[in-house]
Amino acid sequence: MAKSPNAFRTISEAADEIGAPQHVLRFWETKFTFVAPLKRAGGRRFYRPQDLVVLKAVKRLLHDEGMTIKGVQRLYKEQGLKRIAAWGDPEGLVSFEPDGVVVEPVAAKPAAAPAPAAVAAPVSTVRLRQALAELEGAKARLEAALSRSA
Repeated sequence: MAKSPNAFRTISEAADEIGAPQHVLRFWETKFTFVAPLKRAGGRRFYRPQDLVVLKAVKRLLHDEGMTIKGVQRLYKEQGLKRIAAWGDPEGLVSFEPDGVVVEPVAAKPAAAPAPAAVAAPVSTVRLRQALAELEGAKARLEAALSRSA
């Protein structure tokens, strides 16, 4: 029987869901003050749904977007947890209050509804660089074709 989406996860379950080893999750706790799972007696970690969203965001920022640890720390300092969470929950399925606390998961939004501007899915810098390279290539081909016809 699968756990409820609102159920707490152990570190092994969180690591499997995030796609990062357990020791990496522990390391991120030391580097990011906003990564703070609940700790029970004996030091066992339990991750809430909002913790998983934040961990997914950290993984995406570090591994997919190429940010540094200091870059993620700066992003948190300048834009807050809600903006970081947008990287881990681009559909906005988890509701973050201004102080960073999750009220409760919200129902899935209709596909046609646009995401609010404050938590819109961030654009990948990799995709932007690819688009720029394609545009520069098209520009070079156009300039070559124009110089031949002139």
